[in-house]
Amino acid sequence: MVPAVPGAVPDADGPIPGVPVVPGADAPVPVAPVPGVPSAVPTVPSPDAPVPAVPVVLGVPAFPCAVPPFPVWFPLFPLLMLPFLLFPLPMLLFPVRFPHSRCDAPFPLFLLFPVRCPVPALPGAVPAFLSEYHYEYTECDSTGSRWRVAVPHTPGLCTGLPDPIRGTECSFSCKAGEFLDMKTQACQPCAEGTYSLGTGVRFDEWDEVPHGFANVATNPEVDDGFGSVVENCTGSTWVPHGDYVASNTDECTATLMYAVNLKQSGTVSFEYTYPDSGIVFEFFVQNDQCQPTAGESRWMRTTEKGWEFHSMELSHGNNVLYWRTTAFSVLSKVHKPVLVRNISITGVAYTSECFPCKPGTFAPAAGASACQPCPANTFSSKGATACQPCDPTTYAEPGSASCHARPPCTDQDYFYTHSACDARGETQVLFKWAEPKICSEELPEAALLPPPGAKTPCPPCNPGFAKSNGSTCQPCPYGSYSNGSGCISCPAGTEPVLGLEYKWWNVLPPNMETAVLSDINFEYKGMAGWEVAGDYIYTAAGASDNDFMILTLVVPGFSPASPVLEDTESKEVARITFVFETICSVSCELYFMVGINSSTNMAVETWTGSKGKQSYTYIVDQNATMSFTWVFQRTPYHEAGRWYSSDMAKLYSINVTNVLGGVASFCRRCAPVTATSCAPCAPGSIVDHSSGTCQPCPPGTYLQDHLSDRTPACQPCGPGTRSNQLRSLCYNNCSFSLLLPGHILHYNFSALATSTAFTSGPSFTAKGLKYFHQFNISLCGNQGRRTATCMDNVTDRGLPDGEGDYARVVTSYVCQSILVPPDVTGYKTAMSSLPISLADRLVGVTAHSMLDGITSPPEHFPPGHSDLPDIVFFYRSNDATQPCSRGRATAIRLRCDPLRPGRGTITMPSKCPEGTCDGCTFHFLWVTGEACPRCSASHYRPIVGACLGGIQKTTYVWREPRLCHGGQSLPAQEVRACRSVDFWLKVGISAGTCAALLLATLAAYFWKKNQKLEYKYSKLVISMTANESELPAPDSCAIMEGEDAEDELVLTSKRSLFGKIISFTYKVRRGHHPREAVCWSSVLHFSLPGGGTEGLEGTLTPGSPQRTPDGFDSVPLKPSSGSSAMEL
Repeated sequence: MVPAVPGAVPDADGPIPGVPVVPGADAPVPVAPVPGVPSAVPTVPSPDAPVPAVPVVLGVPAFPCAVPPFPVWFPLFPLLMLPFLLFPLPMLLFPVRFPHSRCDAPFPLFLLFPVRCPVPALPGAVPAFLSEYHYEYTECDSTGSRWRVAVPHTPGLCTGLPDPIRGTECSFSCKAGEFLDMKTQACQPCAEGTYSLGTGVRFDEWDEVPHGFANVATNPEVDDGFGSVVENCTGSTWVPHGDYVASNTDECTATLMYAVNLKQSGTVSFEYTYPDSGIVFEFFVQNDQCQPTAGESRWMRTTEKGWEFHSMELSHGNNVLYWRTTAFSVLSKVHKPVLVRNISITGVAYTSECFPCKPGTFAPAAGASACQPCPANTFSSKGATACQPCDPTTYAEPGSASCHARPPCTDQDYFYTHSACDARGETQVLFKWAEPKICSEELPEAALLPPPGAKTPCPPCNPGFAKSNGSTCQPCPYGSYSNGSGCISCPAGTEPVLGLEYKWWNVLPPNMETAVLSDINFEYKGMAGWEVAGDYIYTAAGASDNDFMILTLVVPGFSPASPVLEDTESKEVARITFVFETICSVSCELYFMVGINSSTNMAVETWTGSKGKQSYTYIVDQNATMSFTWVFQRTPYHEAGRWYSSDMAKLYSINVTNVLGGVASFCRRCAPVTATSCAPCAPGSIVDHSSGTCQPCPPGTYLQDHLSDRTPACQPCGPGTRSNQLRSLCYNNCSFSLLLPGHILHYNFSALATSTAFTSGPSFTAKGLKYFHQFNISLCGNQGRRTATCMDNVTDRGLPDGEGDYARVVTSYVCQSILVPPDVTGYKTAMSSLPISLADRLVGVTAHSMLDGITSPPEHFPPGHSDLPDIVFFYRSNDATQPCSRGRATAIRLRCDPLRPGRGTITMPSKCPEGTCDGCTFHFLWVTGEACPRCSASHYRPIVGACLGGIQKTTYVWREPRLCHGGQSLPAQEVRACRSVDFWLKVGISAGTCAALLLATLAAYFWKKNQKLEYKYSKLVISMTANESELPAPDSCAIMEGEDAEDELVLTSKRSLFGKIISFTYKVRRGHHPREAVCWSSVLHFSLPGGGTEGLEGTLTPGSPQRTPDGFDSVPLKPSSGSSAMEL
C-alpha cells in the first residue's frame, strides 16, 4: 500500500495527483551517493508537483498567500528596506512568487503588510473550497516548531485559502490505528476497512515494486559490491509476486533499497523466509554518510519453518535500508529465493490518513492497526470490512481477492491410508480427499471417492513393541526385547540392544510428525504430507505440486558407551539406516536433512528423479537431540491444480541405533554382575564367550561396531597404524618405518601434523563468479583426534565466536569447502560454504599404491625418485553417498624433496583439478623436505685424504642426491697420524737390497754345487768306462746326494748344514715314494784306502733299508760267495 501525503485531506475526487509518497518527509531525502545506485532515490512521484517544503527567506518562512502579523517583521524593517532605497524602481518591479501558488506581489509590500492575493494568477480562479486544497506542515525550525499551511490542489488558486497557523510539535505522533486530522490537528481512529501504523508506513502489496524503492543488480566481483550494472546481471533483481518480493537465485548481487527521513527514532520490521544457505542474505541500515548503524548483525539467519519476523531500531534523521542477496551457484544447484513481505517503518512525523485494506483482507472494526486475511473460500476487495463467501461452484484460498471455478475431481485429488487397529485387531484401507479440496464431484466426468477397502488383520507391532490388553502397541520394558509379537526377557548374561526400528506403518509413531510447506509463500498448511500404508509410509497429495511434503523424526539423545571417553570427537555415537524409493515422472527431489539441538536442518543427501528401492546410512557423531527430516517436492515449478500427485516417495523402514530410552529387538552378550543382571564391557573390551568375562582387545586392534546392533569384534589396525588405549580407533603417531634391501628408513612427520589449508585453482560459474575449492589437511591428527575443520560462515558471519551453529562445522582428517574470496564478494572475510568431510578415519600408511580398495595411481603425478618410494596415507569418510557407497576416500602421497623446507607444496592431479576424478576418491601430492626419511649412516660416505706431514684426514659427505632430512648428522672430520712416502721408500730400498744379496748368495751356492755334481758325474762315467771289462755294468745305480767330492766312500757321522737339508729333503721324498733304491745284480768295485783294489762280486738283494749315521738309508749287499753282508 503506497501511503498518502501527510497532512492531505482526501476528497471525493480520489487521490491527489503528484504528491509525495513518504509520510512526514517534507523534502526530498538527501541520500549519499552509492556506487551503482541512482544518486537520488526519488521520493516525489511527479516532477511537476509542488514541493511540500516551504522556502525560507532571510531565515523566516515564506508562507503562501499570507504573511505573519506585522510585529514579527518590525525589527528587521530598516535592514530589509535598504535594497529598496538603493534600487527603488527594480525592486518595485521585482515580484515575489509564493510557493504552491501562482500569486506574485512586490517585494517591499510582502515585507510590510499581511498580503493576500486579490487577483487570481489564472483566469477563472474562484474562492477555494475545502476539497480544493489540503494542509501540510512546514519544516521544523531549531525550536522544534512548525506551521500548518494550506496548499491548493490546482496551481494558481489563492482566493479563500485559510491562514497559516502554528502546528503541532515536531515530535507529535498518533498511536497505531489512528491518524492525524490536519484540520483539527488531533488524532482520530481509523474507519472500518482501513488501518494505520500511527507513526509509520507499511508496504504489503507487491504487484510491482513500490515507488521510492531502488531495485538494482550488480556484478559481485566489483570491490565494493555496488559496481556498475553489467549486462549479464540486469535481470537478477528482486521480483514482486503480489504479497511478497523474491530475491534472485544466481550469483549476481541483487539490492533492494529504501530511503526515509525520520522525525524521531523508530523501527523497521519485515517478515522473511530464508530456507537456502547457498544464498547470502544481509539486511543493514546506513545513514546519509554511508555509515552503518549500530545494532544487530547484518547477516540474516536461515529459517526452518515458514515466515520469521525481524526488526531493527532506526535513528532520527536519514536512513537508507538495504536488502541484499547473492547466491553461490557453484554446484549447478537451483537455489530457493529469499522472500520478504510486510515491510513496516515507524518513526515518521505523522500519518494524515488511514490506509484501506488490500484485496483479500478486511478490518471489521474501527481503529485497526492491521488487516486480517480472508479465510478459505471467501474473498474481499480493497477496503473491505468483511469477506464475502464464494459460490459453491467456486473456491478461494486464504487471503484471496477473488474466487475460481472448481475443476472436476480426478484420481490425483485423493489418496489412501490405513485406519488404526480396532478392538478386534483389524484395519482397512481408507480414501481421503486431498486438502484443501478444490475439485467438484458433481461435474461431468468427475471421479468419485472410492469406498473403504475390506478389513484385514493389523500388521504386527514394530520391533521392540507389543500389544497389551488393548490394540495399541506399547514399548517393551527395559531388560526385554520383542520382534513385534510379544515382550521376551533377555536371557542371563545378555543385555537388550536399545534403538528404534520402524517397518510396519499402521499409525504414525508418536515421535514423528508430518506437515506440508507451501513453496509459494512458505507457510505450513496444517495438513499431513505423509500417510501410512501398512508396509510403507508415502507422500500424499499436496495443495499444489510444488509443495514440500515433510516428515520429521525426533530422537532425544543417545546412550553413552562410557561415562568418560578420551576421544569423543572420533567416536561413532549412533547410525540411522532407512530404506526408501522414489517414483517420479518429472524432476522430483527427496532431501534427507539432519538437525542438532533444534537448530536449522542441514541437507546431507539429495536424490533427484526416480530411484529404485535402496538403503542409506548416516553416522551420528554427536550426542545431542537430533531431528531427521525427509522432504519431498514433486516439481519446483508452480502450476494451478494437481498434475503429479502420483509422483511419490516411500519409506519402507527406519532403524536408529543406541537411542536413549529406546526399545530392543534382540539381546547381546554382556559381562554378568549378579545372577540376574550384567553390565556392558568397558571401552575396548568384548565378552569372551567361553568364560563370559570381558577381555580387552589386544594391542594393534580396535573394537568395531561396539555401538551398533552388530556383534562387536576386535579388528586389526591397518599398516603403519596403532590402536589407542581405548581400542576405539587406529591412528598414526606421525612416524613410519620402511624396510628396504639392506637397511631400514625411518620417517618423522611431526612437522606436518597440524592442520594445513590450501586451495585449488580458480573455478568460475556460468556468470563468471570466481570461487575456489579449499582443503584442510590434518595428516596424522593428534593421537587419533581429527584437527582439520571446514565451516559454513554464510549464515553465522555476524555471530560472536563460539555462538555459531556448530552443525555447520566439519572436523576430520581432510575436509573440503567452497571458498569465495573477499575481493569477489566485497566483504572483509572470505565466504566459506558447503563443507564436507573427505577423511574420518585413517585406513593405513604404506609405500604401496593400493590399500583396502583405495587406489592412488602414481601416474596421476610426475614421477618421483626411482630409489625412494612415496609414502601414502589412506583415509575413508563415514558419510556414504549415492555414487560412493563406502564413503569418500582420500590418498595423500608424501614425496621427499630436501630443497623444499617447511610444509612444502600440495598439488592435485592435473587431469583432476578439483582433486578427484570420480567424485569419490581424492588424490593429493605433498612434496616437502619433511617427507624425507631421517638421515642415517647409509646416507653419507667417507673421503680419506692424503698423508701430509705425518697427518691424514677423513671427511664425511652426503651421498648425492641427498634424500634424507634431520636424523643423524654428518660425523666430524677425523685426523690421525700416518707415515709419509719417503719412509716407506727407504724401507723398500733396504728390503730390496737385502733380498738381492740373499738371492745372489743362493745363486752362487747352487752354482758351486752344480759344478761339484757335474765333476762327480764325469768322474763316475770315466771310472765305469775304465773298469768295464772288470765288472759288469750295473743294471741300475744312482749317485746319492750328499756324497763327498772324493772318489772313495767316506763314512762319517758328522754332517754339514747343507747335508742335513738334503737329508731332510730325501726323507720327505721317500715318504711319498717308499720304494727302496737298490742295485739289482750289480757288481760294485770299491777302491780301498790302501790304493789297491779288491773286487767284490756279489748280488744286490733287496733288504730293509738301514739308517746310516749321516742320515742316509743303506741297503745291505749280499756277496755271491755267501760272505757276510756289507752295508753301503
